[in-house]
Amino acid sequence: MSQKQIRLTGHIDVPAHRLDAVTAALPEHIRLTRLEPGCISFEVNPDPQQKGRFTVVELFASRTDFDQHQTRTKASDWARVTDGISRSYSIVEVI
Repeated sequence: MSQKQIRLTGHIDVPAHRLDAVTAALPEHIRLTRLEPGCISFEVNPDPQQKGRFTVVELFASRTDFDQHQTRTKASDWARVTDGISRSYSIVEVI
């Protein structure tokens, strides 16, 4: 039986007054996430149609890897910088 991968898709809507801080913190967040065990892909990109919206697509090798990513992120500078900002995500298992 093959282990299921975890895919997260969605977006984060950054208020204008926090956009500079979030944009500045994003490269390090991406770098650290891509170094995590089990990270297959991790993309966060500005939405060309809606200022302040960033689309997010993540793929992790397993639920364990995804959960470890969530734990690390909650204790990171990214969590502090983005605290309270609206997010809309869908998380699914894929083979």
